[in-house]
Amino acid sequence: MTAHHPLPPECRVPRVELDITTELDLRRLSDVGAVLDRVLSLQPEEVVIDLSGCRHLDAAAIGLLLDVQRRLTRRGGALTLRNPHPRIRRILDTARPDQPLPVADRAPHPPSGSGDAVGSEPARPALGRARVVTRP
Repeated sequence: MTAHHPLPPECRVPRVELDITTELDLRRLSDVGAVLDRVLSLQPEEVVIDLSGCRHLDAAAIGLLLDVQRRLTRRGGALTLRNPHPRIRRILDTARPDQPLPVADRAPHPPSGSGDAVGSEPARPALGRARVVTRP
């Protein structure tokens, strides 16, 4: 039997990006939740969830996203939802959670080359990327 040991803080992953490519509802929540649990075990500083391929999410999915945000915030991390379909944006606006979920409408800036200005900090590339595929 192996014991699960958390990663030491110095092993934190800068950013993990996930693509949700299907409806995010109660039926698929356990699959997506399992992936997010594994992602959070990496202690990422930032989790970006791309929702451009997702056309629907329900209250259970919003609860899952809020839980991920809470868990990340507790450890000094951040959650960003990227490119949500207008329908998803309306659902999130209608839900009006106490802690709004941060939304970005485009991809983060790509890493800069060696021509950076002195003192500027180059964007960090994503070190992990996953496409969440759930069973039909």
